Amino acid sequence: MNVLRPFDPWKSPLCTCPPKYSLHPYTGCSHYCLYCYATSYVGRKPSRPKKDFLKRLRRDLARADPSLPVDMSTSSDPYPPEEMVLGLTRASLEMLRSKGFRVLLTTKGVGFTRDQGLFDGLMVTITTLDRELASKLEPFAPPPSSRLDALASVEVRKGVRVDPIIPELTDDLRDLKELLREIRDSGAEHVVFSTYKAKPDNFTRMVLSFHDLADVWRHLYYDEGVMVGGYRYMPTSNRYRLLRFAVEEALKLGMTASVCREGFKDLMRAPSCDGTHLLPQRSEHLSDIM
Repeated sequence: MNVLRPFDPWKSPLCTCPPKYSLHPYTGCSHYCLYCYATSYVGRKPSRPKKDFLKRLRRDLARADPSLPVDMSTSSDPYPPEEMVLGLTRASLEMLRSKGFRVLLTTKGVGFTRDQGLFDGLMVTITTLDRELASKLEPFAPPPSSRLDALASVEVRKGVRVDPIIPELTDDLRDLKELLREIRDSGAEHVVFSTYKAKPDNFTRMVLSFHDLADVWRHLYYDEGVMVGGYRYMPTSNRYRLLRFAVEEALKLGMTASVCREGFKDLMRAPSCDGTHLLPQRSEHLSDIM
């Protein structure tokens, strides 16, 4: 398999994702989020189409198992600004649908509103409702309000990734409760939470942009934190208290909830962590596209 690959990019002992494929039409990411982990292995570059991507995808689909869902995309966003011109994600969705694959979109973009009918489930990442803060953390991604509006506008089973939750920036409990209410009111059925996980390059960007939090974060991640799978995590007790609150609040609002690469099995309160349980069963999907 060349571009359609079994999902396990980190080989993390804490990953709880069910079997699925991941697919990235682009490499790099034009959203330029400060906290991005993917820059540690692809660099901080604008979104670029992978060479001969559709040709390679067509070849992979001839060998792939259509019973497994496809998650697009788990690192390089499928809806950067370039997609509005190039349409590589749309072409990929059309090809996947023609071969009977179920697709879960994971994105900070809003271009999916043009592609309704070509995907089966949706997870939109929203880290904060604070537009000013979001513009600093995610400088070229659509503002949170635009993502919520786009989420509400599509008729598909959907959820939200509140990822990452960053200590002293996006972890205020009242703000989290407000964010969850907005998510629920936009039609989300599922929420997955994840705390910020530090790698040297993203940590450098974060402390350069938020000087006043540098000492706090160094203490949390480097003095008291733990290393798991190449990432620095803040202390287990801090993460558990915060994530338990978030999960319980989501459940109170009638959504399912889970956590991502955190190691807390009791906080997995959904059939899947990533939202693949939102996808139709294989037989339902086939009857819909035939």
